[in-house]
Amino acid sequence: MQRAERAQGRPGSEGADGPAERSGDTGSALELLVHGVGGATPERMLDDPHTVRVSGDDTAAVFRRAVDAEADSGSGFAAPAGRDGVRDGRPVPEAYVWCNLTSGNGARALWLLLLPFMVVNLAHWMRPTARGRARTVRLYGLLVRLLGLTLTVLLVAAACEVALDLTAWQCAGTRACAERHTWLGFLSPAQSDAGWWSAPGRRLALASLPPAALVGLLWYLSRRTWAAYESEQPLSRASDADEDTDQGSLGRPGFWYGRRLVARLRGAHTAAGLLTVAAAVAGAAARHDREPGGPAVLETLGVLLQAALVLCAAVVVWAVCRRGRSEQHLDRGLDAHLVRHLPLAALGLFVLTLVHAGWARTGWESGGRLPGDAAFSGVALVQGLLVIVLGVVAHLLHRTDPDPRAAMRGLAGPAVAMLACALGAVMSGGVSQRVADWLDGTRASIPGAPVLLTWQASVIPPLLLVLLALCGWHAWRTLVLARAERTVVEDAYPDERRDPERTRRIARTRAMATLTDRAPLFVAVVSAVSLLLGTAALVGALRTGQTPSGAAESTHPFLHGAAQTAQALGSWLIGLGFILFVTSGRRAYKNASARRTIGILWDVGTFWPRAAHPFAPPCYAERAVPDLTWRITSWTRTTGGRLVISGHSQGSVLAAAAAWQLTPAVRKRVALLTYGSPLERLYGRWFPAHFGPAALAALHREVVCWTNLYRLTDPIGGPVRLTGGPEPAVDREELRDPPAHGRTDRHPLPAPVLGHSDYQADPAFAEERARLLARLRPDVPAQRPDTA
Repeated sequence: MQRAERAQGRPGSEGADGPAERSGDTGSALELLVHGVGGATPERMLDDPHTVRVSGDDTAAVFRRAVDAEADSGSGFAAPAGRDGVRDGRPVPEAYVWCNLTSGNGARALWLLLLPFMVVNLAHWMRPTARGRARTVRLYGLLVRLLGLTLTVLLVAAACEVALDLTAWQCAGTRACAERHTWLGFLSPAQSDAGWWSAPGRRLALASLPPAALVGLLWYLSRRTWAAYESEQPLSRASDADEDTDQGSLGRPGFWYGRRLVARLRGAHTAAGLLTVAAAVAGAAARHDREPGGPAVLETLGVLLQAALVLCAAVVVWAVCRRGRSEQHLDRGLDAHLVRHLPLAALGLFVLTLVHAGWARTGWESGGRLPGDAAFSGVALVQGLLVIVLGVVAHLLHRTDPDPRAAMRGLAGPAVAMLACALGAVMSGGVSQRVADWLDGTRASIPGAPVLLTWQASVIPPLLLVLLALCGWHAWRTLVLARAERTVVEDAYPDERRDPERTRRIARTRAMATLTDRAPLFVAVVSAVSLLLGTAALVGALRTGQTPSGAAESTHPFLHGAAQTAQALGSWLIGLGFILFVTSGRRAYKNASARRTIGILWDVGTFWPRAAHPFAPPCYAERAVPDLTWRITSWTRTTGGRLVISGHSQGSVLAAAAAWQLTPAVRKRVALLTYGSPLERLYGRWFPAHFGPAALAALHREVVCWTNLYRLTDPIGGPVRLTGGPEPAVDREELRDPPAHGRTDRHPLPAPVLGHSDYQADPAFAEERARLLARLRPDVPAQRPDTA
């Protein structure tokens, strides 16, 4: 693949708002192709093996066919243009390839470990549409940010449980466990060669370094990915006051540049992680110092240190609650005192805690568990309360401006936030249970993981039974629908010979495509069951203080056996699920078919900016949308020509987001062609505040023309459902898929069921593209309506 470096305008043509407009040939036309989930090569998008890169880098770039490399010189084409400004009936094709923003080497599968952070960030953007409820909207964002903070504390607390409690405190402090793991010999006071590190406080101080290193790694990844993916500034505008006031939130100048909030949240979450590690060490030392006969000086210093930790934690919470995103203008500032000083203060307290814990103490021996039960129970209680309050706030917002198409009647955000908490609990509990089993097995020489984590493992089998029942119900519904669709399929091909097997295959594909529309019910049931089972686990852990099998032992032998089985099965299922989770994520980045299977969920999650959690995977749209906006603006102003943004699948969402960011003058030369688009089917239902009916209707009014193509066999794309008003309807009638039921003169071989792919192969695609170009600059002025 060759690379072509060329200027997009004449020397000295760059202005504050991009390239200066030139009185070029307005007959030139460009089709900017944006691919969807799973990625695509420029050769496949342009249907030509010879392509060149005209702009961009190895991460995201714009490509053209080699024969069109110089198409912007003169008339805008490599060959003379036709009367309507297109060559051979089509504009010059140009491909924007952004797949490297979300895929690449297998190491990026480690981002899946940050899935709870990504899911809670999704909950922020799922708030219902609200008019005139600014304070309630801010409260919604505040609650989600607090939930994100609890997930950070939970993850770091799980790391502390593994490193400090299970390894350094329990196993290294027990002769039987330490003898089985010789690498812990230098930490065990029972060994004959016990050294300086065998004191409990010093053991804890040393074991606290891995959790602290994990916090540092998260801080580094967040900072590095921001610089690599999200630091691109959007196209600046001469005056925000000149913009349309009716446009949606995605048209605001600062929507795709959240530097200030991400930096502040990164500092707060980094400090929260370090404070969690420091609190785990300081709590163990303070418990010993409070015993009778302990050194009064160390006890006083411990009290002061804990008070400083509480004060710093209060500052962290204040920093998270302080303010949300600034979208009305491009905010390039930073809260320097919070971004820099807060993590440094937490790091200083962490070091002081290690020094205090490492001080020599007589008679201090490790026994039982560290005080982690109260910490995990407290985090679970706070998360449950926040989810419930978030549900109340979401319901109030939905009542303000009801949207019948909104998923779960506006409760999608709280439900997804509950799933994020459940994922965090499963991951933290799974790691703790697996490490406890690895260190001790079935010997019961150490107390093991906290009681709450054992209860959470025990509720996994009932949750899986509910999931299996739900999947069975969906399968039955799909089978019934597939049978009903056979008549519809036969009626769609009235003039062709009937083929029952072919009819069943097409009907089954159409029925399977409707599973996407039933996803809200699935999420609602899973979230509700997770909340109920999590509440039961929390109550059981608080009331009994024992594992489920221990709590049931005194009631009935059958219950004791069932609880013991659920406890063991849940522990193994969590470990197995964690392994499958990582391996499937790695496979998804190396195997194209696997990536297409789960890619839509991942690309939807990483499409949104990091507004609730700074350690979530990076947002590729903060690079892709400015890229598209710059390209569209520079080309239209330089050539004065017409441009069709052609977006498939997730590419249609990027195309719509870029169209929102364009100025009104540029939009006059831009048309929107979407196909296989999840704009309304997924984004409109799950993110109603940003892609709901009002937002899509505003986009329809702002762009000159917009056409959407869809098939009923497509499991992702669907109609936009915008009809009525003075503008023509966005949706073209559904495309027939397959184009022929059996063998015909036009299709002598069986035509495949395309579903979500190959929309450009349908003749309707070229027809609608030509129609859009004609509407951008009609050859004959339209006749005025009769006013008589």
